Amino acid sequence: MSTQRSPTLAPTGQPSWRRRRFDTDHALGLRLTLAAAAAFLVLVPFALLTLLVLGAWAPLHRLDTAVTDALHGYAQDHRGWVLLMRVWTEVFAPMPLRAVAVLLVVWLLRRGARRLALWAATTMVVGGLVGPLLKLLVGRDRPELLDPVARAAGYSFPSGHALNATLAAGVLVLVLLPYAGRGAARVALWVAAVLLTVVTGLSRVALGVHFTSDVVGGWLLGVAVVAATTAAFTSWRAHTGLRAVRPARDGVAPEVERHPGAA
Repeated sequence: MSTQRSPTLAPTGQPSWRRRRFDTDHALGLRLTLAAAAAFLVLVPFALLTLLVLGAWAPLHRLDTAVTDALHGYAQDHRGWVLLMRVWTEVFAPMPLRAVAVLLVVWLLRRGARRLALWAATTMVVGGLVGPLLKLLVGRDRPELLDPVARAAGYSFPSGHALNATLAAGVLVLVLLPYAGRGAARVALWVAAVLLTVVTGLSRVALGVHFTSDVVGGWLLGVAVVAATTAAFTSWRAHTGLRAVRPARDGVAPEVERHPGAA
């Protein structure tokens, strides 16, 4: 006679916490576990980079210095390039991007998408608070250059411009994907988000106010924050009975496009 293994039960007679976390019959618990694991994995590269910066790892220092010196030499010989980078870095600085995010939140609230507006605001606020705090904790000085083409105050790691560009690009893409359809508009939206993130970070290194690792750190931290808040939001959706989504394909709340008050 065959025997079946019964679920591991907690003292109350319910399945144990561990089983609920990995049991496909407990979909919400499984999603929460996978979401937490994904957010943790995204944070690992940032944590490693932070440790290398704090430890003044020589290979990283040499790479940062070599890139900074090369771009600074190019900037001194190409004033048009400097002007372009200055304009870009001002237009897509943290405050203008936060203003765009506020407008997005207001628009979502007017459409009745309160949860989605809360997610967008939370993502920007959390990233906006974590970045400056980490700058103070790490305390890394900015590059010191002879005849600099630009100046910036405060500490260097992680780059606030790179962080906020990543946050804003992530929020805008994940909110607007449902409106982009399935064709060229979707591709254009992703391309615009990548350009915003990459060129904003590049502008800070090109102007000599950040090391490359500062910008990479800002990108990684921004992705980690967006991943964590998106995981929390999609789990919240599942708990309220809304259909499961793939954020990178569907956006975080695809039903808002047709039924504004649904998220």
